[in-house]
Amino acid sequence: MFDYIIKAIIPIIIILIVTYGMIKGVKVYECFIEGAKEGLNICLRIFPYLLAMLIAINVFRASGAMDFLISIVKPGVDKIGVPAEVVPLVLMKPLSGSGAIGIFTDIINQYGSDNFIGICASIIMGSTETIFYTLAVYFGAVQIKKIRHTLWVALLVDMCAVLIAVNVARILI
Repeated sequence: MFDYIIKAIIPIIIILIVTYGMIKGVKVYECFIEGAKEGLNICLRIFPYLLAMLIAINVFRASGAMDFLISIVKPGVDKIGVPAEVVPLVLMKPLSGSGAIGIFTDIINQYGSDNFIGICASIIMGSTETIFYTLAVYFGAVQIKKIRHTLWVALLVDMCAVLIAVNVARILI
């Protein structure tokens, strides 16, 4: 019974919204069409920002710049206790969620999920954000071009999340 309710939850919500709208006298279909038009306009406005971000990420990875950056920061992160195995994840997560998922999958496949590295990577995946993607989408949607303060604060918070993830993983092991 519970499984059936879980599978039917979205249609139930849609029916409740349509019924509520009809009771309130709202032209539900017309509102839906207007919302779809607005959503399409938003997609068209943010598409160039998304495309530019995806191209930049792919160029960064394909050029070998990611590997070079990892080799530069590895000695520093070793000193603060971040495992070298999660450095690619830490560097990729602010850039690309799908790239980070690929790296995370590689980490879990190689090291497992029930050790320090796997737990640390799992916490990092759940507690950090795809900063550049988020800034490109949300700031691009409202045409904000000056993101400097937001970017620095987001990067600082991301680094704090990584350090906390490492310490929480140590506690859990």
